[in-house]
Amino acid sequence: MASTQVNLYEAKTQLSSLVERAAKGEEIVIAKAGKPMARLVPIEVERKVSGPLRRFGQNILGITIHSGDWEDDIPLSYFQDEGKENPFGDETGGIPPK
Repeated sequence: MASTQVNLYEAKTQLSSLVERAAKGEEIVIAKAGKPMARLVPIEVERKVSGPLRRFGQNILGITIHSGDWEDDIPLSYFQDEGKENPFGDETGGIPPK
């Protein structure tokens, strides 16, 4: 959307209507002697986050970090299916096991 330029005097006298226009998405540039001095733009409304801010195992930037030996404390039997059907379906994606 193109911005609208108004002079400082006009902005002072019509501030309320300019704020309404900006709140609807219009960008208003306020100029003094034809030189742009300020920009009136709508603010972003903060949205409430319904879930957790980050997932378990992630740092504050959302990067998943595991130590090189994270699986050492888990017994090998945990990784073996012991012939049971996987409740999550075929996770290999058609790739044959090694």
